[in-house]
Amino acid sequence: MKFGILQFFSWPERRIPLPTVYQRALQRIEIMDQSGYDAVWLTEHHFSDYSVCPSIPVMGAHVAARTRRLRIGAGVTLAAFYHPLRLAEEIALLDILSAGRVNWGAGRGFDEREFRTFKVPIEESQARFREAVDVVIQAWTSSRLTYRGQFFSFDDVEVLPKPLQQPHPPMWVAAGSPEATRWAAAAGYSILIGPHGTDVEIAQQWQHYNECLNENGYSIAGREIPMARLIAIAPTDSGAADVAREGAKWLLKTYVDPRQMGWSNDPLERYLNSVVIHGSPERVADRIMQLHEEAHLDYLIGAPLSHHTFLSFTDNVLPRLV
Repeated sequence: MKFGILQFFSWPERRIPLPTVYQRALQRIEIMDQSGYDAVWLTEHHFSDYSVCPSIPVMGAHVAARTRRLRIGAGVTLAAFYHPLRLAEEIALLDILSAGRVNWGAGRGFDEREFRTFKVPIEESQARFREAVDVVIQAWTSSRLTYRGQFFSFDDVEVLPKPLQQPHPPMWVAAGSPEATRWAAAAGYSILIGPHGTDVEIAQQWQHYNECLNENGYSIAGREIPMARLIAIAPTDSGAADVAREGAKWLLKTYVDPRQMGWSNDPLERYLNSVVIHGSPERVADRIMQLHEEAHLDYLIGAPLSHHTFLSFTDNVLPRLV
């Protein structure tokens, strides 16, 4: 198995200065660089203290300068908000500055505030996202780009720089629905499975993706399918449940709208009972191995719900599993 960390830049209740949030996150990333992690996956969010990181390329460049071996994942760039040539340039530049350590993940996003503020009609978001991904890949793999799309058209443009990794950095698209999963499989893209699905749902999504790949002449063999999982660890199972509960409350308060997600049951209980991996280090390690067997979990992107969780996972869980 491989392991990464989904690095949020949360600013709960704004209790500390925002620069301190970044300093603590970078200290954590330096620990990752010296441990058994494959990658840090940086999040992009806007207009919320849920995670104050509006630019993965800017943060990623700083991470690259402070690390040596850790890969730098975009988890994810919200491609529907970008001019795709600018996105292609910035991710390629980051790949060069990091000596070829970029993993590119692209997502559509779902926060209505972001679409409203950027004046991107949410009903166009899916088509814009898919076109942007298409343009970025073609910009990286064509010496000169000519493209005709619904939103973007270019004639004989040389997009520079090209990524260091050839033909381009490893890439994934976030797929949060059966439709998105089918589209990714039809295009031959690998997928990232997000942190808000239940354990049963992520297993079903992997199976659905595998079937769609086969229908379109592709294979899942050799692909890494990272799955993000919220994690809460404490010395006791009851203490970890408290951490999980507080983390879920923060998600529901600041970012996740159950109505947009289409959930009908109690969202807090959903997180506690079916989404968050929580417990003592031993229980968390056992649950991860169970998901490895039942849900094809071969690449875990952990999203720790406390700093203690991160440290305990690094010291007590990771050594048992790598």
